[in-house]
Amino acid sequence: MSDKDDLYKVELHDELDLHPFHPKDAKALLVDFIESAQEKGLSRIRIVHGKGRSVLKRIVIAELERNVHISHFQDEGGNWGATVAFLKGNDSG
Repeated sequence: MSDKDDLYKVELHDELDLHPFHPKDAKALLVDFIESAQEKGLSRIRIVHGKGRSVLKRIVIAELERNVHISHFQDEGGNWGATVAFLKGNDSG
């Protein structure tokens, strides 16, 4: 088994930091993260992607715009390189 075949289980909470992951894996991770958050009944999630015109940020925004579980989202105050999203059905914000 090569390093590429190694699997890691990550416990998901209300925040996902995409920095440790390759951009090609970001969309799948984000989709799984949103699905898990919806199943757990979370109303708000935070996705860390980096500041500026980050490749990761563009991936995050594109997925949040089309994901059926997201009601709305916004840049985190202070431009800390994160986006806060609110989930439909669990939305309290």
